Amino acid sequence: MDFSKLAIWTMDEEGFLSITDRKKDMIIVSGFNVYPNEIEDVVCMHPDIIEAPSIGVPDEKTGEAVKLFVVLGGDQKLTKEEIIDYCRKNLTAYKVQKQIEFREGTAKNHRW
Repeated sequence: MDFSKLAIWTMDEEGFLSITDRKKDMIIVSGFNVYPNEIEDVVCMHPDIIEAPSIGVPDEKTGEAVKLFVVLGGDQKLTKEEIIDYCRKNLTAYKVQKQIEFREGTAKNHRW
């Protein structure tokens, strides 16, 4: 995936990607405005999730879709399906992410 269109990122000498900022603060899903901060706030209310930055990614059906980067706390073992179920219960359907990537941590800036 070409992250340069979606986010500002760096790659270290070992090839690890660090997303440092979003290129835009709104995701358009099927014509609906989706604000990543709203999604992140809801997802991070889950007791096993420490961080959950999100970005918009291209989607053939909806134009854009939500991709979530999840950092779990401690020894937590949530599955992608459990996170999606949680989001379906707490977010409007078009705001539920289509992609989830588990991370050890995320880069921080003034927004994340």
